[in-house]
Amino acid sequence: MGDDGADALAGRVAGGLRDLADHGVQIFFVHGNRDFLVGDAYCQRAGMQLVDEPVLLTDCEPATALLHGDTLCTDDVDYQRFRTKVRDPDWQARILSRPLWWRRLLARIARAISRSRNRGKSDEIMDVNSDAVQQCFRDLGIRRLIHGHTHRPGVHQLEIDGQPCERIVLGDWHGERGSVVRVDEDGVDLLLLTRRPDGQIELTPT
Repeated sequence: MGDDGADALAGRVAGGLRDLADHGVQIFFVHGNRDFLVGDAYCQRAGMQLVDEPVLLTDCEPATALLHGDTLCTDDVDYQRFRTKVRDPDWQARILSRPLWWRRLLARIARAISRSRNRGKSDEIMDVNSDAVQQCFRDLGIRRLIHGHTHRPGVHQLEIDGQPCERIVLGDWHGERGSVVRVDEDGVDLLLLTRRPDGQIELTPT
């Protein structure tokens, strides 16, 4: 809804991220399918840098790219139309010029419509398109792709143009659980994040 629409929860999130950034951790933010109006003001408040996708990790071996993942779901024609509309700078400027109460109402209506439409869609339509995935690897010159959006965590081994490739999908964040990917010199791990009853965070392999 725009940086001026950040509520108390968004404020707590920004505070936690800022604390992390103040301890020397670099934080980068890529827009998703609901937070496309997050701007520089909120990012500065949270101590993070807004970046465009794809994010290419040039120091990784194999060559790796990060995506939100919605551009790979090309079979979901309704969503792709929506994405094209809401990512248009002119559309965003018009929306942000409206009063906050109006934007909040629009967001509730849009979410209700999305839920109604998604109930009638098959799992295949809402998942990635295999041709789009392969083309992404070719266009970016990568052999590892990490993305979210589909909420279907997993590690997929592929062969594209005779080369071994890897697609890692993050899960969603809901309630007391989340999904993270750790990339270090030992490789890549897809981990489940859970909050224990004592409040501590536990990471376990998926």
